[in-house]
Amino acid sequence: MSKLVISTSSFDVNNNPHLQHLIKTGMNIVGNSFKRKLTESEIIELLGQDTVGMIAGIEPLTKRVLVSAKNLKVISRCGAGLDNVDLAAAKHQNIVVFNTPEAPAQAVAELTIGLILAALRRICQIDQLLRVNEWPRMQGQLFAAQLVGIVGLGHIGRRVTKLCQAFDARVIAHDPYIDPTSHGVESVSFEKLLTEADIVSLHLPYGTDTHHLLDAKAFERMKPGSIVINAARGGLIDEMALNESLISGHLGMAALDVFEEEPYHGPLVENKKIILTSHIGSLARESRIRMEIEAAENLLNGLINADIVKK
Repeated sequence: MSKLVISTSSFDVNNNPHLQHLIKTGMNIVGNSFKRKLTESEIIELLGQDTVGMIAGIEPLTKRVLVSAKNLKVISRCGAGLDNVDLAAAKHQNIVVFNTPEAPAQAVAELTIGLILAALRRICQIDQLLRVNEWPRMQGQLFAAQLVGIVGLGHIGRRVTKLCQAFDARVIAHDPYIDPTSHGVESVSFEKLLTEADIVSLHLPYGTDTHHLLDAKAFERMKPGSIVINAARGGLIDEMALNESLISGHLGMAALDVFEEEPYHGPLVENKKIILTSHIGSLARESRIRMEIEAAENLLNGLINADIVKK
């Protein structure tokens, strides 16, 4: 019996018509028993030699992993990013790779706006103080008065832009591959964005060229009191440098939904000037349902095209 692997930390198999169809064809579905992001060794063991298709999360699908999975034909990423997949190795192994770029976009964009509002109005700080019998009268900032710098104008970045504009905030953007002016946004260099924006929000893939895109030097160039938002990928930010810039008072606030190592247990948890969420960007019920349906449909179609299963 051929095996399908679902490596995401959670997935609704029972209510997914495409997976139910695959089960009826005789496929055996194996899930992620750890209920967290898998390591390279763990995903190698889970895939084994008999997996023909997988629905992937954010675990490292490296060349070593893909070479080890001798019969793997289809990877269907449940999400937008493909930076965790060695696409060159996948192509060499004749593995077809899919993703669902549109499905999580609105959810991540809305979380980004939530993080911006929480940072501007110090919502989390005030909540915590109130719970220890204080009555803080902490002054925040208006969203409408901010200049927001969007780095990366893909599916999510464009939605964040529209939502910022709905609050009457002015937006500038930097994207080396997409012309922001075609979406009605002023295009600026990355350096100009850092020096002028009140809020810097990241919405781009992670790779060797974007590793620690925001580092100590980048933070130094940013305006005093500015805010950093990252709901994209953890490796885009040097977390130690971010912590130091917040402690020094140069940066005003930050909000992170993603981290270099997840689950995160680093020094940022002690910093009161940062809002931390546990990689929940796509975890809105409606978006998650759509992501899972699309990921399973992509998997089914990929297996059909590879002559593994029939329609």
